[in-house]
Amino acid sequence: MPTQKEITDFLNETLRVSDFSKDYSNNGLQVEGKEVVKTAIFAVDASVELFEKTIEADADYIIVHHGISWGNSLNRITGQNAMRVKPLIQNDISLYAAHLPLDAHEELGHNAQLADYINLKDQQMFSEYSGKEIGVRGTLPNEETPLSIAKKLAEKLNGDYKVFGDQERRIKTVGIISGGGTDGIPDAVELGLDCFITGEVKHEVFHTIKELDIPVIALGHYCSEKPGLFAVMELLSEKFDIDCKFIDIPTGL
Repeated sequence: MPTQKEITDFLNETLRVSDFSKDYSNNGLQVEGKEVVKTAIFAVDASVELFEKTIEADADYIIVHHGISWGNSLNRITGQNAMRVKPLIQNDISLYAAHLPLDAHEELGHNAQLADYINLKDQQMFSEYSGKEIGVRGTLPNEETPLSIAKKLAEKLNGDYKVFGDQERRIKTVGIISGGGTDGIPDAVELGLDCFITGEVKHEVFHTIKELDIPVIALGHYCSEKPGLFAVMELLSEKFDIDCKFIDIPTGL
């Protein structure tokens, strides 16, 4: 069985965690658990519910996109911090978080995986955030509509979708930034892309989309940030021959 350190080192190197020093998330191992790992759990968000489900699964190591340590958020282990840390410490479970490293990876990242889901060709990175390009853009094999692309992705992710703008426009070039990635819309427009895919569209972005006249597909923040976890889960399972499980705790957002 692999050790916690072997898995942590592998994730740090594979996802190039050290390259994302400007990320607000404290990427990497956030809570250190037992030395030997038999079962790893993958999930989008760290939460008490996830930790309870991990304990029920008798798992040793958790990998999430959104961890529990952001900036100096764990400077006091009281209140909600204590509520979250306690089940991990009491059950000797490790918690690993990969935020921007899992958005930006050109093969394993959410955006790259979403691009693969729709067979996007000539993939390139675009749109800088916290000092790194995190988006993926490319060209569809054939012209499609935002509506047809949205339906494909929603089915693949077992989720829902909304299309802002002209959902029947014929499109060929697409940009993707998962989660709350709408800051990348102006970059997509500047590059002349036909469509933009993200997770969450906030109220204040509605008129920007309308005025810049670019169709935007919103897959939901949660659903748009599952694909990278699926990819890393498959890789980790093959690399270390351990049991890996994805725990789905959808937020509906």
